[in-house]
Amino acid sequence: MRNPRPTSNEWSRRRLCQAMFAGMLVPTLTACTQLVRLPLTVGSNAWVGYDPLALARDQHLFDSQRIKVVGLSSSSETLRYLRNGLLDAGALTLDEALRLNDEGFDVRVVALLDASTGADVVMGDPSVRQLADLKGRAVAVESTTVGALMLRRLLKAGGMTTADVQAVHLEATQHLDALRAGRVIASVSYEPIASVLREAGYAKLFDSADMPGDIVDVLVVRNLVLKERPDDVAALVAGWNRGVQAFLQEPEEVARIMGPASDLSAQDYLKVLRQLHFIDPQESLRELSGSLPRLAQSSGPLSATLLEMGLIRQAPDWAGLVDTGPAMAALAMGGQS
Repeated sequence: MRNPRPTSNEWSRRRLCQAMFAGMLVPTLTACTQLVRLPLTVGSNAWVGYDPLALARDQHLFDSQRIKVVGLSSSSETLRYLRNGLLDAGALTLDEALRLNDEGFDVRVVALLDASTGADVVMGDPSVRQLADLKGRAVAVESTTVGALMLRRLLKAGGMTTADVQAVHLEATQHLDALRAGRVIASVSYEPIASVLREAGYAKLFDSADMPGDIVDVLVVRNLVLKERPDDVAALVAGWNRGVQAFLQEPEEVARIMGPASDLSAQDYLKVLRQLHFIDPQESLRELSGSLPRLAQSSGPLSATLLEMGLIRQAPDWAGLVDTGPAMAALAMGGQS
């Protein structure tokens, strides 16, 4: 359906040859036949639920020569980079992964990461006393599937429809300025950005505790990369597993290390962690296994809602979307990097 993209090895060869002809390398034609293996790139935005990746990078829980974690400003950016072939893998919400797959991009879900149990939040001006007060007002929301889903659930809880509010599409990092300028009355946000809004005087109107099972984070990999570099993908999943283990076993120490990067105190970081459920490797593998994965059953209401909203065109082909190979290999690796 789309023109095939060069493989990562092909890109490496091209870059090497281009550099040679530019005089940056010793001019020997034989260099073009020697492939440089670039790190597998995985993108994630500033979301506490993805922080085990950052911890794994910073604490050397995987080989930095094999895996490179790319920090991005938003999930919109992660999706854009994946669509353009600039990332090998990405941390996304399940609904974003389903939408990406529905668009025709050949990706595989290789791990479940976490479930939001209150860390996705709609923050509003203190003048908003009840959800119905949003009627006729402007609400900031990212142009992502999870943003649209949160807004829909919010409106339903308030007895409204999408026609009752004006959705202003802004990346989450721009919401505070829009609130202060009076351009919007509320923001569909997430931690740690929601904590910044709270510190600025805005109040919680709604959160993901009111929509259990709807917001689940997953790790996706481009299928071409998975076929060419299965060992590196398994190493990525194993690194994530080690990061999660640290979060589960030493939350106070993790909060001390990771809090400053999110502009949160260790105490506030721990509060955010209590609004997340990190999915351990065995649970992740169980959810992804089987001809009809358990994930497909638990996410039935989500995919039905996405169909109803017109965000996907057909029900997901779960057998073709999920690959348990990297998770099984990562478990076999254990503490190895």
